[in-house]
Amino acid sequence: MSVVIPDLHLSGRSRAWKWWACGLLLLATMVNYMDRLTLNLLAPRIKLEMGLNDIDYGHVESGFAVAFAAGAIVVGWLADRGNVYWVYPAAVLVWSAAGFATGFAQGFYWLFACRFLLGLAESGNWPCALRTTQHLLPPAERTMGNSILQSGASVGAICIPIVAYFMVDPAQAGSWRSLFLVVGACGATWVLLWMVSLRPRDLRGPGEAGAILSDAPKMSRSLLVRRFCALVVIVVLTNATWHFFRAWLPSLLAKLDYDERQRSLFIGAYYIATDAGALSAGFLTLLLARRGLTVHVSRLVVFFIYALFASLGIWAAFLPAGPLLLVVLLVVGFGALGVFPAYYSFSQELTVKNLGMLTGVLSCLCWLGMAVWQELIGHLVEYTKSYTVCMVLAGAFPLIGFAALMALWGKDEGSDSASGGRKPPDDTLMSEQVFGNQGAYAPRSPN
Repeated sequence: MSVVIPDLHLSGRSRAWKWWACGLLLLATMVNYMDRLTLNLLAPRIKLEMGLNDIDYGHVESGFAVAFAAGAIVVGWLADRGNVYWVYPAAVLVWSAAGFATGFAQGFYWLFACRFLLGLAESGNWPCALRTTQHLLPPAERTMGNSILQSGASVGAICIPIVAYFMVDPAQAGSWRSLFLVVGACGATWVLLWMVSLRPRDLRGPGEAGAILSDAPKMSRSLLVRRFCALVVIVVLTNATWHFFRAWLPSLLAKLDYDERQRSLFIGAYYIATDAGALSAGFLTLLLARRGLTVHVSRLVVFFIYALFASLGIWAAFLPAGPLLLVVLLVVGFGALGVFPAYYSFSQELTVKNLGMLTGVLSCLCWLGMAVWQELIGHLVEYTKSYTVCMVLAGAFPLIGFAALMALWGKDEGSDSASGGRKPPDDTLMSEQVFGNQGAYAPRSPN
């Protein structure tokens, strides 16, 4: 029988410190998205100044996706085998340097190279961040922790149009370059905060004494394969929705004759809505679990609700420019990011020891899919002169992902059907008791 003991090197840490650590994950994701979205926001101007068309831009986004896929495997492996305390800031520094160098880009190939390096390094954010929340938080609180870290995507996206509004002069060619330099420099500040807030012993790798040594509850190979397939479908489809709007919304608005400053203001509002979606999804999951639903069922309910919000993208595809379209797009953004915290928590149910590698593999498969998706979007937009087909697909994807989850996930062997979900293993129950008394937990395998 497994025995759970407190992780002694964290026993003196307060609960407030753990949520502060989650706040640092939010800031890392914020910096990640600031570096990523600067190009997307300025795409119409940069394409014009560099003489690029939508197919060229699709190639750039596809290159980012391929690099992200490759980097996810490498950094995921490092997150499991090394110490996240060192792996995480190294990734932040590299992607910040790539963003900084984009400010000096002179043409397609330079831009492509910077975007490729950015993708390689940015892929490290999620394996490292999920490793951290899994280590610091019990299962019932992980979705909330994941909501906090994922909301950083929205915070970064909110900051970019505001900063661009004041820094980029629409009448001055090349004024966009300074924005890349400023954003690229933000990563160094985060690294300093990370280094002073945590210590190497706080996030030890699985091979070191005192770290998490046991894995998730045993399950049959067929169930494991089915759940992995469900996660693959979910990660590809939910990301296809999110990254369609992330990469193409500014260009979509430009096609509808919104000027650059109008686009900047609306993009800011859009990402405020996505931030609300991410945070409210975590809060709602926590609330449902405390009201009697199992943690897993709570996640299912929340995923479905937010997938419904995102599906309004189908309606938006046929709306003309105007206030109604903008309101519907805000609701779509609310749902598009709100599905992610539940997905992250589903992946954390599969493994403890190899979460970094699992996240890396899923990210790799996801971003290979995104490479194809971005190329397809570029060609569809170029040849149809419309975003309608892409918006319909993006709206439908999260609901298709939910259907795959319901069809493939199943129940653990020995689950309590009367409770409506999986019976929590002894390790989970004991770890939550330890967390409540000691502030941290670390399951230990039997000798």
